[in-house]
Amino acid sequence: MKYSKFEKLGISTSLLGFGCMRFPQTPDGKIDEVEAEKMLDTAIQAGVTYIDTAYPYHNGDSEPFVGRVLKKYDRDSFYLATKLPIWELKKKEDVKRIFDDQLERLGVDHVDFYLLHSLDKERWQTVKDLDILPFVEAMREEGKIRYIGFSFHDDYEVFEEILTSRPWDFCQIQYNYIDRDIQAGDKGYALAEKLGVPMVIMEPVKGGSLAALPEEVEAPLKALRPDASTSSWALRWVASHPNVHVVLSGMSTMEQVEDNLKTFGNFEPLNEKEEKAVEETAAAIKARTKNGCTGCAYCMPCPHGVNIPKNFRIWNDFSMYGNKEITRQNYFQYLPESERADKCKSCGKCEKVCPQSLSIRENLKQVAEEMDALK
Repeated sequence: MKYSKFEKLGISTSLLGFGCMRFPQTPDGKIDEVEAEKMLDTAIQAGVTYIDTAYPYHNGDSEPFVGRVLKKYDRDSFYLATKLPIWELKKKEDVKRIFDDQLERLGVDHVDFYLLHSLDKERWQTVKDLDILPFVEAMREEGKIRYIGFSFHDDYEVFEEILTSRPWDFCQIQYNYIDRDIQAGDKGYALAEKLGVPMVIMEPVKGGSLAALPEEVEAPLKALRPDASTSSWALRWVASHPNVHVVLSGMSTMEQVEDNLKTFGNFEPLNEKEEKAVEETAAAIKARTKNGCTGCAYCMPCPHGVNIPKNFRIWNDFSMYGNKEITRQNYFQYLPESERADKCKSCGKCEKVCPQSLSIRENLKQVAEEMDALK
């Protein structure tokens, strides 16, 4: 297992972190505890020392389950990360109540890496309004928290404001070879590196989108390493950045665990030829975009309830990555029926205000047709 030294913190963790939000599930939607425990055991016994969970994962079941599994291991043999759900906080006292509950659920007397969860502009304002950080710092003084950080989902400008607001021990961002110019992105990585803030990376495989690509798209990768999984390329791209200290993978099958252990057990940073191949793959993915919707939402609200940006995002993602199962979930499970493309009445109001001058009505017809074909 490849380990990474957090110079600032004086510790070393496994470069691969086990993300505990996508465990296998039983038919009733609960964690398949037998299989998930085998997966965690396999990873830990192979040298994974960074275990990442959070208050809401698996409808609140992740923390208690992870806590039970980790009971059989020496507390000093792993680093445990969990997160404070900012959206649950209505008053300052909620912070202590939730934190105490997390320690109890996890069955530990301290958390190694404690994150303010999923910060954006609005949640950062909540952190300031409720004066949350002094409590978190007090918990560190008491030894109940070792390192204070945050995870992030918003634009770069918000990331810069948060990152420069105090001396963070670490931060966690979404980063992969496609999402380099959204959210914190390349600029956020560069800023954290400049400020000496160690980084933990989530979504290195973009929620599975970079794990299976159309054959013609992944050709540059297969030409160099025919036997390497497509996801291993995405993981290696992220892990080759020097200020990346943990790459989180939300593993949901034993096959994924074993493949990731293979990638990080004999870790090799990308060489120059491989970096070029990843760039070619990224360009090929982006070239498959159906339309130039930026998600600006000038077209919203639609008079007939269609969520135009979300329909186009699902459509573009399907074209770029070719993943039918993810597309079916995003469209038929997560997008309410009333917001789907086939509810468009072709009134044309959206097209009058679209900065990209997209043929929205015609494109929505195409979305509806292609999604129906996936049923």
